[in-house]
Amino acid sequence: MKIPFNWIKDYVDINVEAKELGDILTLTGSQLEEIEIQGDNIKNIVVCQIEKIEKHPDADRLQVCQVNIGDEIIQIVTAADNMKEGDKVPAALHKSIISDGTEIKKGKMRGLLSNGMFCSEEELGIAGDEPVHGLMILPSDAPIGKDIKAYLGLNKAILDFEITSNRPDCLSMVGMARETAAALDTEYRMPNISFEAKCSKNINDELKVEIKSDLCRRYMARGVKNVKIAPSPGWMQERLLEAGVRPINNIVDITNFVMLEIGEPMHAFDGRELTEGKIVIERAKDGEKFTTLDETERELNSNFLCIKDGDRTVALAGIMGGLNSEIQDDTSAVIFECANFNGTNIRVNSKTLGIRTEASLRFEKDIDPNLALVALDRACALVCELGVGDVMEGTVDEYPSVKEISYITVSSSWINTFLGTEITKEEMKKALDSLDLKTEINEDNLEITVPTFRVDIKIKQDIAEEVARIFGYDKIPTTVFDVTPLRENKHKNDILREVVIDSLIASGLNQSISYSFVSPKVFDKIKVEQDSELRNVIKIKNPLGEDFSVMRTSTLPSIMESLGRNYSRNNEYAALFEIGKVYIKQEDESKLPIERNILTIGIYGEYDFLDLKGIVENVLDRLGITKGKFLRESLNPTFHPGKTASVQLRGKSVGIFGEIHPDVQEVYGVDKECYVAELDLDLLYLAADTKKPYTPIPKFPAATRDIAVLVDDSVLAQDIEETIKKAGGALVERIRLFDIYKGTQIAEGKKSIAYAIVYRDPKKSLTDNDVNKVHDKILKSLENKIGAELR
Repeated sequence: MKIPFNWIKDYVDINVEAKELGDILTLTGSQLEEIEIQGDNIKNIVVCQIEKIEKHPDADRLQVCQVNIGDEIIQIVTAADNMKEGDKVPAALHKSIISDGTEIKKGKMRGLLSNGMFCSEEELGIAGDEPVHGLMILPSDAPIGKDIKAYLGLNKAILDFEITSNRPDCLSMVGMARETAAALDTEYRMPNISFEAKCSKNINDELKVEIKSDLCRRYMARGVKNVKIAPSPGWMQERLLEAGVRPINNIVDITNFVMLEIGEPMHAFDGRELTEGKIVIERAKDGEKFTTLDETERELNSNFLCIKDGDRTVALAGIMGGLNSEIQDDTSAVIFECANFNGTNIRVNSKTLGIRTEASLRFEKDIDPNLALVALDRACALVCELGVGDVMEGTVDEYPSVKEISYITVSSSWINTFLGTEITKEEMKKALDSLDLKTEINEDNLEITVPTFRVDIKIKQDIAEEVARIFGYDKIPTTVFDVTPLRENKHKNDILREVVIDSLIASGLNQSISYSFVSPKVFDKIKVEQDSELRNVIKIKNPLGEDFSVMRTSTLPSIMESLGRNYSRNNEYAALFEIGKVYIKQEDESKLPIERNILTIGIYGEYDFLDLKGIVENVLDRLGITKGKFLRESLNPTFHPGKTASVQLRGKSVGIFGEIHPDVQEVYGVDKECYVAELDLDLLYLAADTKKPYTPIPKFPAATRDIAVLVDDSVLAQDIEETIKKAGGALVERIRLFDIYKGTQIAEGKKSIAYAIVYRDPKKSLTDNDVNKVHDKILKSLENKIGAELR
């Protein structure tokens, strides 16, 4: 819906600029699509007067002009020839911009300085479709030096709003004026709808109306005699053009003006063409042919609702009038039609014909039937105001089922509970009254009279929404909901499983699936000790063969089989994961085995131990596990004794990861280092915490200190970091390892390890003294607990 800024100011006093108004209305629920400002690109173009014109001495087609721009005389060289001395024209001065964005600068033309450029309508962006020849010659009374945008009125703004289907009342200037007044805390004015019927004849004596279909809810008509067809006045044409509607003549323009102003489509029939004296609203006949105003013949069917002069169709209801009844230049009698039709039917028929008019756009949203009387009164008032003709006595009004106003009672305390606000009853009443939702306060209750044009208000939640948007969404306090990942009919572990899979895929791994039954020989392949509990397997009574005769107790053989298969097929690298089960036999063999969910990761190729560690850390992080520890592991025979770690949670091992033992790799035929992890997902699920607490942006600055210490080569970085965290307490925000050094300057068996420690207090700015105390405490703790020496 295009809302010309100057037009809407006819109904409401606006003390803000167009862009600000667009922002304000967007905050109240009217979505602004764009603002079109005519001449917005134009800069530094003024009205000038040509004082003297001379031929260019070195160019026959150029003329040298001395130009008065108000405060000085400048020289402009031009190729135009349609001006004379004394003419006033637009002049683009040095560093000006014309409508297409081109910047104009002073320069020399064939050796003579030109301080700018004269403009035509095209350079100002107002040429229209007609070709332009020569400069734009302005009226003789144009003030010299005045900005051309202000003089020609090129600074007009058009606000284009997206009106949702539930708010047809906003498809009008009055509707948007009502919204504007509510948003700006002021009042709006209805246009004049008073008129005097100067023709003594009564339309009811000349015209009857019969509604034969429930697709028509209301049909109204009034007559105008002694019509004088002429162009509509300039102000009306200007309003229509700003809204994107082409002016035609005074009668047609009145109907279009009222449609845009009130929101009710109208149609005007040539009174001479309605020969039967009876309008019938009924469905078309299948195969019926009808020529619309756009001179296109259309084939209709019984889904189309038609307006008929007796048996002859003169309009497609709610879509377009017929060519056989359009207003002609010699028309002297006019019938104004105002009606209301079923929105769904109009939408379907409009789509079928491939026509979407301003009228159908409104009717398809089921506008208020009571608007018809307002629109008809406004059209007649304009007829009298413009002296177009004489309005007849009486009104034809067929309204089978009158739409009545509705009432809603809602507790103000309920609204506050619903919104999470503390708005007073008086403030609620003020907001609702500003939208013409007349409200009375009865103790805690608000008793609201809902006008018929508010088709979107039916329940108390709708009232709460109106209060909220006018009171101001930005004034409503933010409520942080306790969001849990649990979904209806879905177990928590299933959701966590998806989280794990997402994390692994994001790390670049592909999911694999393997059988849960394996061969008893796999334990020898991965070097499992003979007395290991892993060998206590459940045997399958009817196996497919020896290779599938027992249920697996470890997933390591399965992932190694997958890696070996990829390597044998000349894949340079592989990155796989599997989420599967292992089956642990219980002491009471009559009981079903314990099934544990296991995550297995296997990689080789362009990866190393730290890549695998990072993948494991990603999984823990996505599950919200922050207290996991990695400890050296050297006793597991499947893994390399110096490149393996166990994952510890609360002092209990939940898995292992590291480089596979070279002997195991050889068994599976892989010549590259393989890195594998096996994690107990059930234990990880128990420790998971996927709630994401909100942490506000720090108000106070951080302080960063670097620390480098000498430690034994056997000391883990993890132990150093834990010591720093414990000693530093809440002031340590972050620890970042940035250097590990071993070399000639470091004693044998030692290493230098350096960290950047970030300190921050959420309640105040830290002083150097504050940081020094904690930093010294960290140094002492490192010295006492791990024997560190400060470098």
